[in-house]
Amino acid sequence: MNAAGSAGLALAGSSGSAAAHNAELTPRDFAAIAAIMHSDARIELIPAKTTLVQSRLARRLREHGLARFSEYVAMVQSNPEERHAMVVALTTNHTHFFREPHHFDHFRETVLPVLKRKQGPIRIWSAGCSSGEEVYTIAMCLLGKDRSSASWLRSADVRLLATDIAPHVVESVQRGFYADNVASGVPEPYRSAWMRPAQGGFMMADEARQMVTAKVLNLFQPTWPLKAQYDVIFCRNVMIYFADPAKEELEARFVDQLAPGGHLYIGHSERLIGAAAAKMQSCGHTIYAKPEGRG
Repeated sequence: MNAAGSAGLALAGSSGSAAAHNAELTPRDFAAIAAIMHSDARIELIPAKTTLVQSRLARRLREHGLARFSEYVAMVQSNPEERHAMVVALTTNHTHFFREPHHFDHFRETVLPVLKRKQGPIRIWSAGCSSGEEVYTIAMCLLGKDRSSASWLRSADVRLLATDIAPHVVESVQRGFYADNVASGVPEPYRSAWMRPAQGGFMMADEARQMVTAKVLNLFQPTWPLKAQYDVIFCRNVMIYFADPAKEELEARFVDQLAPGGHLYIGHSERLIGAAAAKMQSCGHTIYAKPEGRG
């Protein structure tokens, strides 16, 4: 995404950069930013996050040659592109391969055998995918521990969707490149089978990348451009940033998007509430199944 107001950056001198670095984030400006984050992404910012918000947005002020947060707030309120850039800047992107491994144990041992027997398309969604380690972990579980174990995929219609609100991490998913220190989290034999050495790291093998489609998506936009019902949805460690009404809304939408018999995986400290809790069955720690009889 190109930042709005690039002309202002060209005119900004070093004094502007220094002023931005030292700019005070007043309670009034923080409240305005928090209101936008809640409106656009349902993220709850509390005053204890003031220092974090100030440090993350100081770069945006410098890029636009602004000296005060009040000026930046005014820009964000009138410029949709910069408003989205601010939301992205304040969104946490942290993940790693095979994170919360009990989910992938369950996926391989319980869900995968059912998917292999399924007649028709197989659709899996990594919602809030960050830089893609989650969706490529799912891909490697589908492919198996060696190349021969992936033979079932030749006759199967399998598609993995990875979505995130941040364009730069979606681009990372599309590239499928991971630095050495990131790829080291992939256990053998998966790394040898499905990652290829590249300068400074590893590329995901074509077999994994071809299954994955990565798109920018705000989970709280009014409608999702998703035609399919999904056999599996992963949305982990995303809802910890939301208040209960937003969690309840999002979880209910996930349940509606799941096919009967489908599975939902959420983060280790998260739980289902409201309508979603009533419609789903627990089948492990933060693992839920949608009963077959429910559409």
